Amino acid sequence: MIRPALVTDATTLCTAERDTARTPGLLVSHPHELQPEAFARKIAALAGNGLYLVAERDGRVVGHALLEPLGLEALAHVMSLTIVVHPGHTGRGIGAQLMTHLLEWAAAHPGVLKVELRVRETNHRAIALYQRFGFVEEGRLQQRIRLPDGTFIADITMAWFAPAS
Repeated sequence: MIRPALVTDATTLCTAERDTARTPGLLVSHPHELQPEAFARKIAALAGNGLYLVAERDGRVVGHALLEPLGLEALAHVMSLTIVVHPGHTGRGIGAQLMTHLLEWAAAHPGVLKVELRVRETNHRAIALYQRFGFVEEGRLQQRIRLPDGTFIADITMAWFAPAS
């Protein structure tokens, strides 16, 4: 089941992102950089100005995703996408369900013309998901992410464009 995120989900979402961040190359953040209060603030902020969703299975939150406006008038037509399928729940279609809801929402909002995201070049599963939903690569930010072992990986910028009416 996909539902809107609630402020009361903040701790669960933060814990899941901390767990995800323990695998180098999935998220940019380190676990200690993620705080439940920041999740609560973002959920509240997006309630009327974007979209924040959670995926539930058997009463447990197993993924979350959001579309966030970029905040500048010249970029009002662009949303930034973040999606996280929680550890232990990948490969079960949760990401596809979240993406379907996000892009249906974006397509239903005429002011949203573009959805952007960044994904690590080593996250092949996520890249394949985004491509399946029509995202195209726009560029690579070389040596952007330093992994704990000191090596670098690139961030790939990808975008989805709303269908022309």
